Amino acid sequence: MYSPWPEVGTPLDQVATPMPVIDEDRLAANIRRTQAYCDQHGKAFRPHIKTHKIVAIAEAQRAAGAVGLNCQKISEAEVFADTGFDDILITYNILGAAKLRRLRALHERVAHLGVVADSAVTVEGLAGTFDAARPLTVLVECDTGGKRCGVQTPEAAAALAETISASPSLRFGGLLTYPAPGGAEAIEAFLSGTMALLAAKGIDCPVRSSGGSPDLFKAHLVPSATEHRAGTYVYNDRSMVRAGHCTRADLAMHILATVVSRPAENRAVLDTGSKALTSDLLGFTDYGEIDGFEAARIVSLSEEHAVVDISAYGDNFPPIGSVVRIVPNHTCVVSNLFDRMVFHRDGIVTRVEDVAARGTVW
Repeated sequence: MYSPWPEVGTPLDQVATPMPVIDEDRLAANIRRTQAYCDQHGKAFRPHIKTHKIVAIAEAQRAAGAVGLNCQKISEAEVFADTGFDDILITYNILGAAKLRRLRALHERVAHLGVVADSAVTVEGLAGTFDAARPLTVLVECDTGGKRCGVQTPEAAAALAETISASPSLRFGGLLTYPAPGGAEAIEAFLSGTMALLAAKGIDCPVRSSGGSPDLFKAHLVPSATEHRAGTYVYNDRSMVRAGHCTRADLAMHILATVVSRPAENRAVLDTGSKALTSDLLGFTDYGEIDGFEAARIVSLSEEHAVVDISAYGDNFPPIGSVVRIVPNHTCVVSNLFDRMVFHRDGIVTRVEDVAARGTVW
C-alpha cells in the first residue's frame, strides 16, 4: 500500500506535497537557545506543547532542562501523561461534569498536575471534584493586558487565591498570566501588587508564571515571575520574525507546496489550501510567505487551493510542477492539520514523527 510519508534518506524534492517539514538543526538550536536564556536569568521554563504536539520534541525540551509541560486542554495533557510526563500544567478554565471527571482521572496518574481558574464558578467545580487526600493545585489566572481570560485586578486575584486556599481539596499554586507583547511593566505591577496582598493575608505564592514567545527573551524584565511558558519558539513562524523574536535563519518549519496551475499571467495556484496552511492572518494581509519569492502574495485559500498573486514575478515565478517552501503565518495551527511531521537535515529526511496530540481540543 502506498504511503505519502517519506522514508529516511528521501530528498525533500521527492516528498509528497503539501507537507510541513522541520529542520532538525534549527529545531535543536531553538530549544537550546531558549533554555540557556531561562537558565541564565533564573527562570524555570515550561514549554507549551500545543505548537508541536509531538512526544519526541517534548522529550527534547525536557532533556534540555524544561521543568514540565504546558498543555491547553485535558485531552492534550492525557496524551503526554500516557508517555510518562509527570509535571503538567493545563492553562485553561475547566468546567462541566464530564471534563472534571477526566481531570480527576488524570490527576490520579500524574505526580504534579496543575490547572488555572479565574472565577469562583471554576474554583467551585474543582473543589467539588477533588478531595483533601490529594488536593489539586490551582493557579489564579490574571489579565495583565492580554485581554483574554484572567481576573482584572490584584485585589480580585488575591480574593480568588484566598478562596482556593480555604478549600481542603485544592492547593493554591500561584499566579499565571498570558500577557500582551511589550507588557513587562504591567505584568510586574500586577504580580508584585498581588504578591503583597497575599503576603498580608499570610498566603504563600510559590509560582508566578508568565508566558508568550514574542517576548520570551524579555522575560528577565519581569523579576517577580519565577517561570516562563512559550510554544511557538520551538519552530518559529512569520509572525515571530515580524515581532523581532527571531530571524529567518531560526525558522524550523516550512510547508512544501507544488505549483499546480498557472492559469493567468499574474496568478499561480498551489496545493496548500486551508486544510494544509492556516488561514490565520495575525495582522498580515496574506496567508504565508513563499521562501525566495517574498514579493508573491498568497491572497486566498479554499480547502485545497492557495491562490498566489505573482504580479511581481510573472514568468520568473516557478513553473507548474515546481515545489516551493512556505513560511506559515502561525505554525501552531499547521501542526493540528497533519497526522505526522517530516523532519530533515540539509534537505534529506531524517525521521517522521506522529503528531500524537493532534485534534485534542476538549
